[in-house]
Amino acid sequence: MIQQAQLPLQGQADPEVLAGEPAEHARYAKGKRVIVRVHEVQRLYRIEDEVVRALAGVTLDIYAGEYLSIMGPSGSGKSTLFNMIGGLDSPTEGDVTVQGIRIAELSRDQQARLRNRCLGYIFQAYNLVPVMTATENVALPMLLGGMDISDAHDKARQLLDAVGLGDPPRYDHRPDQLSGGQQQRVAIARSLANDPPIILADEPTGNLDTKTGEEIIDRLSQLSRDRGVTIISATHDHKMLSVSDRVVTIRDGLINKIELRSQLDIHVGSIHGPGDQSSGAESPA
Repeated sequence: MIQQAQLPLQGQADPEVLAGEPAEHARYAKGKRVIVRVHEVQRLYRIEDEVVRALAGVTLDIYAGEYLSIMGPSGSGKSTLFNMIGGLDSPTEGDVTVQGIRIAELSRDQQARLRNRCLGYIFQAYNLVPVMTATENVALPMLLGGMDISDAHDKARQLLDAVGLGDPPRYDHRPDQLSGGQQQRVAIARSLANDPPIILADEPTGNLDTKTGEEIIDRLSQLSRDRGVTIISATHDHKMLSVSDRVVTIRDGLINKIELRSQLDIHVGSIHGPGDQSSGAESPA
C-alpha cells in the first residue's frame, strides 16, 4: 500500500526568484492545493572523473489545476527537473512529493503504479506504438491498469472524440496513417486514459508546424480548464506561455525566475517580465 507522506513545511521557492511583488504570488497561491512539491532537490551525475550538478537545490510547489511551463536553455536542468517530477529519475538529495506521496520511498512496482494512475505523459516524438491503431494506443494504459479490453476501447474512442479525432473517425488508423498533429492528439488522448490529475508534456509542439502547434496548445489549455488537470510542460515554445498560469525559468540547475501570466509581456519572438530589458526566454538549443 502506498502511504502518504507529510509534506515538508518549506516548499515555497526562494522569494528572490519571484518576479514582481511577493504578495502577487501569495495571492495566486491562496486557497490552492499543492499537488507536486519539489524540496531542495539536487541531482549529481559522475562522468569519468567529473561530477556534473544538473540540479543544485530546487524547491518548488505546483498547484492542482494550474498550467505550469518550465523553460531554460539546453543544459540548464530543465529536463532533469521534469524527469524528477515524473518519477523517471531520482534525486541525489532532496524530496519529490506527488499527491502527498514521497516518490523516493516507493518500490519500483509502486512507482510504476503511481505513474500509471497519477501521471499522464505527452512526448515531443509522440511515442505511439507503430503497429497499434489509435484506439489501441489510447487503450494501452487502461489495459495495463487492469481494465477490461471492451471498456478500455470504448473509453479510448470517447477520448479520441474529445481531442477531435472522431469526425471523421480515426479510431482504426495506425500512426503512419496520421499526420503529426493527429499523432500528437492521440498522445494527448492516451495521457488522459486513466484520468490522471497531472499531465507532463515534454516539448509537445516541438515537431509540429506553427498552426498545428497552436491547435495542440489550445487543446491542452482547454483540458486544464475543463477537467481541472494540472499540466506541467517543458517547452521552448513562446506560444505556450500565453496559456500558462506560471512560467518557471531554470538556469545552471537552479530556479532563476518564477513569473505569473499577468507579469509577462508576450510578443512574437520576445518575452519580457517585470524589470527585464531584453527577452527573458531562451531560443531553442
